[in-house]
Amino acid sequence: MILVSILLIIFSCIIIWRASDGFEAASEYLGRNLNDGVRGATINAIGSSMPELFTTFFFLFVLKDKEGFAGGIGTTAGSAVFNGMIIPAAVILIVVLKRVSSSIEVSRKVLLRDGLSLLIIEFILIFLIGGETLTWLHGLILMLMYGVYVAIMLNTMSSNNEEDEEEEVQEEYEEERDKESSSTIFNLLTLNLEPIFIKNKFTSKNAWSLLLFAMLIIGTACLFLVKSCEWLGDALNIPIYFIAVILASAATSVPDTILSMKDAQQGNYDDAVSNALGSNIFDDCFALGLPLFIFTLIYGNIQMSPETITNVTELRILLFIITFLAFIIYIGKKKMGIMSAVLLLIIYVVFALYIFGRASGHPIAESVSDILANINEVINQYRFLD
Repeated sequence: MILVSILLIIFSCIIIWRASDGFEAASEYLGRNLNDGVRGATINAIGSSMPELFTTFFFLFVLKDKEGFAGGIGTTAGSAVFNGMIIPAAVILIVVLKRVSSSIEVSRKVLLRDGLSLLIIEFILIFLIGGETLTWLHGLILMLMYGVYVAIMLNTMSSNNEEDEEEEVQEEYEEERDKESSSTIFNLLTLNLEPIFIKNKFTSKNAWSLLLFAMLIIGTACLFLVKSCEWLGDALNIPIYFIAVILASAATSVPDTILSMKDAQQGNYDDAVSNALGSNIFDDCFALGLPLFIFTLIYGNIQMSPETITNVTELRILLFIITFLAFIIYIGKKKMGIMSAVLLLIIYVVFALYIFGRASGHPIAESVSDILANINEVINQYRFLD
């Protein structure tokens, strides 16, 4: 059963990756007028974060109540760590190893805007999420925070030439189309969705059709992913929360990674990094808030168990600390090179070891957990919506 569950997780990951290509192509066309890293932080981030949204939905509606919420918050938080560490590291490494450049330089405006926004949101989440009861109001506040972030993005965006941008998107599509001559059946079997829906050129109509069909495929794959994580957790006798933090989060973060690497190869470093940061904001606010909002409206409040409260609060505090360390690495130097990539990878490895240690009850991990618990005791005095 363990092997079958792992194989299903890998299979779900591949389907999510392939279908996300079509989703991202459609969302990129629909958001073609955005610039200054705004596209990466909003359209690209939302497109590549659909797996986290669907996975959180299915964790809540399939597993129900506190266990489902733990799986959902584990996925979004684990994905946030993956996006914040692995994606920028991968971007740096692919640029250096392919000898495009010895380092990458990201706009200070993008780093400060998205990095500080993420830190503020994660800080609020520590005080918002962690009480005994979760209601629709928690979900609404999370969604409103994302709305504020998007409004800031749009207000700070400089003007863009729509015609030039549309022509550029169309030219890129035609170049790709010329390279592909596969049959419709083969494209469908391999989930190469663009040639199926986009026959001659991109239009708003066929872009929306492609986007909606890709969402259907991604949603189905995420359902398999949730069930596979549940089966694996049962087989290993490990709470699904720990499975979600590492495996489900990594599986749903594949589209973010691929999209950022593509942007990096084209020299779009602002979008490559802002996609990762914007995805984290979307995950923390909307991918968690919307499922929580809908679930509690239908089934009522979620009553959290002491174990779930402990796991969730510790993870949120740890996530804020890790994000802060990553932010220091981002802005520490004007350019990020191999050393920055190595530091980010080390942080992720330490995080993964801690999660495995907590799942197995390792003494060092338990000691770290005690420290986080002490911090949470102080936070409890100021928690709102408890």
